[in-house]
Amino acid sequence: MQPGMCKLIALNSFLTKMFGVNMFILFAIIHSSAMAQDDMRFPDDRLCQKNGETIKETIKDPQIFKTIQLGISEEEAIRMTDGSPAFAVYRDNYFVTGIPLNKKATSETADAAFQISIKHRITKQILPFNTFAYLTYTQKSFWDIYAESSPFRDTNYNPGLGLGKYLFRDNKLAGAASVQIMHESNGRDGDDSRSWNYLNLSMKYYFNTHFSLAGEFWPPYTEFGKNSTDIIDYKGYGCFSANYVSNKNKWWLTADILPRKGFGNINTTLMAAFRVSPGSTQYLFARFFQGYGESQKDYKKYVISIRVGICIKPDFLSIF
Repeated sequence: MQPGMCKLIALNSFLTKMFGVNMFILFAIIHSSAMAQDDMRFPDDRLCQKNGETIKETIKDPQIFKTIQLGISEEEAIRMTDGSPAFAVYRDNYFVTGIPLNKKATSETADAAFQISIKHRITKQILPFNTFAYLTYTQKSFWDIYAESSPFRDTNYNPGLGLGKYLFRDNKLAGAASVQIMHESNGRDGDDSRSWNYLNLSMKYYFNTHFSLAGEFWPPYTEFGKNSTDIIDYKGYGCFSANYVSNKNKWWLTADILPRKGFGNINTTLMAAFRVSPGSTQYLFARFFQGYGESQKDYKKYVISIRVGICIKPDFLSIF
C-alpha cells in the first residue's frame, strides 16, 4: 500500500475516534439538563389567552406575528420557576462542521466548531422586586479538524452572573428582562490573548408560542484586554434576535443581527434546525455566519461560512 494511502487511512481513523470522543463528552455534559428541561415546559393547553379565553390550538395558528398572550400569571410564573430544575441548557449546544464561502475550501480552511452552554439558577426563592439570580457558562471551540495534527484554532470562554425578572402585561407573562456581568476570553496570554469584561442588558418578548423577539445591548461600561481594545467595533454593540418554531417545534429558525461600527455594517447569523423526533431536544442543524468577531483570536478577520451538524436546543419559552 502506498504511503499516501496509509496516511489518509490513519488520519480518517484518528478523526473518527476524536469526533466520537468529543461528541460523547459534549452530550454527556448536557444530556441531564436537556432531559430535566422537559419538566419545566409550560402546559400547551393553557399557554395562551386572547380576549380572556384560553387558546388550546395556538400552535396551529398560521399567523405567527399575531400577539396572543401567554396564559401564565405572575404567581404561576414564580411558582413554576421555584419548582423547575435549577440546571438547564442556556444557548444552543452544537457540534458542526463546514467550509468558508469567501475563500477556497481546503483541508486548511474547512473546520469544525462546537459549543457547550449551560445555566444554573442560584436562588431558590424570588429575590426583592421579583427577580432571581443565575449563573451562565458558554464555551465555543474552533477546531481545524481536517488539517495536519487537527489543532484547535481557538477556544472562547464566556461565564456570566445575572439577575433576571419576568415581564407581565395584564398579569400575563409577556417576556423577561435581565442584566448580566460577563467575561469573555480565549484563555491565552501574550500576543494571542483576547478578553473583555462587559455589562449585558437583555430583553425577550413573546408574540405567541411560535414567535419571539430578543435584544441584547452592551453599554460602554466595558473593560478590554490590551489586545482587544476595539473588539466591539468588530463584534458589534448588541444583538437583535428573532426566533420562530413551527408546530410541535419541528422546525426552529433563528436570525441574529449584530450592528457594528459603520453605517449599515452588521454581523449576521442564520440558523435552521429540524427536530429529530417528537419530544426530543436534539435537532439536525445548519448555521450560516457572515461578519467579524466569530472567534476571539481572529475577531478582525471577515468570515462567511456555512456549517452543518447536530444541536441540542434550549426550551423555546425559557426566559433567561
